[in-house]
Formats: sequence, structure tokens, C-alpha cells
Amino acid sequence: MLDQIIKFALKEDIGEADHSTLACVPKEAAGSAQLLIKENGVLAGVEVAKRIYELYDPRLEVTYFKQDGDHVFKGEIAFIVKGSSQSILTTERLVLNFMQRMSGIATQTAKIVEEIKGCKTKLLDTRKTTPGIRYLEKWAVKIGGGENHRFGLYDMIMLKDNHIDYAGGIIPAIEQAKDYLNKNKKSLGIEVEVRNLNELHEVLRVGGIERIMLDNFSPEQLKDALKIIPSEYETEASGGITLENIRSYAETGVQFISVGALTHSVKSLDLSLKALF
Repeated sequence: MLDQIIKFALKEDIGEADHSTLACVPKEAAGSAQLLIKENGVLAGVEVAKRIYELYDPRLEVTYFKQDGDHVFKGEIAFIVKGSSQSILTTERLVLNFMQRMSGIATQTAKIVEEIKGCKTKLLDTRKTTPGIRYLEKWAVKIGGGENHRFGLYDMIMLKDNHIDYAGGIIPAIEQAKDYLNKNKKSLGIEVEVRNLNELHEVLRVGGIERIMLDNFSPEQLKDALKIIPSEYETEASGGITLENIRSYAETGVQFISVGALTHSVKSLDLSLKALF
């Protein structure tokens, strides 16, 4: 998947040719450039940059000073790349775009993980990702210390509010999901979203699922809900959870907290690639 993403991105950016570079940089020209850190954060995407260089021009030589997951500071250098000046220029923006985006996600994730340090709760991402590069964004969450929820629609059954409403309620939604898995000989976990205690009681009455998502519950409401959920069920809190209030949610003892903001509203980390002379 990584190679597919990179190859498509190169094709998207280069098209028929990098005319700017071809117009003014001789084919035989050689040079070097450094990846400069311009903002404190957690670095991510180094392995992606490495693969971009390998795929586009394996003759490029890269010396790495930082690795994925490193806490970096303004003024530091992540790596130096040497070789064809044309290759360095043509891949410059792709390397930066991926690394800046991934580093922003890793930095945001690390901040939230630090906020719930000492609690048993695990921080999860969601499917609120950029189409086409979900693999990279979820990878960045892992680099930042978080965990991945389902990758896509295919690797678990997750019955959210719209599924439940279209199915006619929680009980028929769960029963139909279990029937679907049985008929199609699928072994997938089932997670059900509940919006209040009444829906929670319905889920517990039916049973046969793995995880209960408590959506838009306050920390106080979450505490009350957790008291009546048997230990056989995994529990997840979601909705309205921010850096400022996540500690109060984690202290309830909920097993997982999912935060869409890890990937859908992140500021990229400031990085630049500068030529060396």
C-alpha cells in the first residue's frame, strides 16, 4: 500500500515532467540538501521519505540523524540527501508533504497520550482520515503513541447511530449483524454505539458483541454507564472529547477513547528541505 500511495503521488505531481527542474538544472548536476526542523514536535514519515527516494532514484544517498518517533526541536536536521540535483528537487515537495502531515499527527497524538499518562485507557484514531493516505495517517498515530481503531469498513462491524436508525433499532441491528456474519461465515468483531442508558440496556439485553461505544456521554454519565457494563465487554468513549477534558474521561476507567481530531483537524509540522553548498 505504501508503494501504491507513493507511485500515485509522484504521478500526480510530476505528470509528464518536472519542467521547472529540467529547464534550469543540468542532468549531470549533483548536490545535497538537508531536511530542516522548523518547529518542535514528534517526527514522523522518515521511513516514507526513505521509500520515496528508493523508488524514484535509488542512487540517492541519505544520511539520517533522526528517526520516526523522535522528539525534535527547531533548528535540528533530520537527514541529508545527496545525489542528482534533479531528483532531489523533483521529490522535494512530496517528501515534505508526507512528513509534515504525518509529523503533525504524531505530535498531536503524543500530546494527548501524555495527557492521559498513568491511566489504563488507550487512545484510538478513527476513519476520519484523508482519502487515499489513511495508511500513512494511521501509521503516524502509532508513531505518536496512539493505537489504531479499525482500518476500514471491512475489518469489523461497527453499528453507529445511522445503522441503528436504518435497521429499526439496536436490537434488530445487532440480530441482523450476527445473522449476516453467520450466513457469510465471517469472523468479525461487533461494536455498537449507544447514545444513552436506555440504548445501553438494550445492547446488554441482546448481548453477543465485543465492544460498546458510549457516544457523547459526559464523564459523570460515563461513570454511571461503566458500573452496569459487565467485564466481558470492551468499552469505548467517543464524541466531544478534547485535549482539555480527555483526562477526566480516562480517569473513569473506560478502556478506549477514540478521537477523530487526531487525523481530521491537525496542523502540519513545519519542515523544509534546504540545498547545501
